[in-house]
Amino acid sequence: MEALRVALRIALLVLVVALALAGRWLWVATAVGAGYAAKVTCSLVFNSGQQAEDALARYVLPEVAPLGPALDVRLREDAVEARVLGVGRARAIHRPGLGCTLVPDASEARLALPEGLVEPRPGRDRATAWPRGDAGPRPPVPRALSAAIDRAFREPDPATGAVRNTTAVVIVHAGRLVAERYAPGYGPATPMLSWSMAKSVTAALVGLAVAEGRLALGEPAPVPEWQASDDPRRAITLDQLLRMSSGLAFDETYGPTNDVSVMLFTRPDTGAFAAGFPLAAPPDTRWSYSSGTSNLVARLLRDAFQGDLTALVRWSRERLFDPAGLATAFLEPDASGSFIGSSFAFMTARDWARFGELHRRDGEWFGRRVLPEGWVRYVTAPTPAAPEGRYGAHWWLNAGEPGQPGRRPWPALPADLYAARGHSGQYVIVVPSAKLVVVRLGLSLGDEGQHGVVELTADVIRHYGGQGASPS
Repeated sequence: MEALRVALRIALLVLVVALALAGRWLWVATAVGAGYAAKVTCSLVFNSGQQAEDALARYVLPEVAPLGPALDVRLREDAVEARVLGVGRARAIHRPGLGCTLVPDASEARLALPEGLVEPRPGRDRATAWPRGDAGPRPPVPRALSAAIDRAFREPDPATGAVRNTTAVVIVHAGRLVAERYAPGYGPATPMLSWSMAKSVTAALVGLAVAEGRLALGEPAPVPEWQASDDPRRAITLDQLLRMSSGLAFDETYGPTNDVSVMLFTRPDTGAFAAGFPLAAPPDTRWSYSSGTSNLVARLLRDAFQGDLTALVRWSRERLFDPAGLATAFLEPDASGSFIGSSFAFMTARDWARFGELHRRDGEWFGRRVLPEGWVRYVTAPTPAAPEGRYGAHWWLNAGEPGQPGRRPWPALPADLYAARGHSGQYVIVVPSAKLVVVRLGLSLGDEGQHGVVELTADVIRHYGGQGASPS
């Protein structure tokens, strides 16, 4: 009898723990779901000009499934509010020139628009050819390119469960805008969501900060939480953070309660959240892709300007966006005033193409050096710990293993290709050997292999006389 009582007590304890864990999971999942719905809907509506109902139906609700039926999203004059089961609640506000920011508490006073900050204004001559102006490609678009774009917009086999939802394709060859197409509701003037392409924008800003002496690549990153004498993280360098080889533990697996989702959609200071993770491996011994790392880097940028968001925004425009012709570009900040450098940059598809072209031109723009000399070479140099030579410094690569260039992520494409890539099918692909920049943007759902970007890039290279792969 005593043994039975002990067994029942153990069973009851296990049940209580299981219920507590389930409750905790549900609490976090609903908070993330509400935060995602408020933030992403706000960005798509106020930044990209989409109808809230369409953004929810085509993208947001499928992304937060199965919470969709319990989700209540309401559009306000300059905000979006979301609730899940009456438990998870979130509010994102829009500020001109800054985009959307999740409100961490009931007070929005500290998130007032910084004085003197205005929205980016393109103001480019539509009669002047891209990239100096904003005239579109000269008709007719070559038949082969038109067919390639047709395929990029075509939905894959429904049996795959993937939805392509291509919103924009822009093709640039030898510095000329040669073809583009947009989905209904989008166009050349529509700022488009980056997701993780923002990491490459963050890298460009870091390059400028390094050139000005605000940050140092090879020195320990000045992260306040790591400064104790016995903290092994204090040795992590900015270079290791940019190369995703810091050794920090961070769960980049996408789901309702994982690290990246909690960071992006529930935390007011994304960089501080990322700074709290311990080491999982010694620095430079393991490559591990991490959005937390990117937000740590973005917080270092914020701190280099003493937390002055207005100064940081103006500097980013004066040193990068304006000189490179990226007239529509901006990064959305978190509530602490730090750019969410992992995930939330916006610019038009044509400006994304300009960003790629700036790198193809080695950081020069019509006779003016914008990025520091050698910076493009640095960010596109393979990180030793990254398999298949797939990653540089906040840019994806196709370099291949040392001595085995055929073992690379996209074997059908040239080994000198590098790309800014983001969730749901965002790509800025640069192929120096083909003098090519390909931009593919979308609100894709499902398998990355269904985005069609490899086929699109290969089609364009073939059209311009390439072989689809550089010599191994």
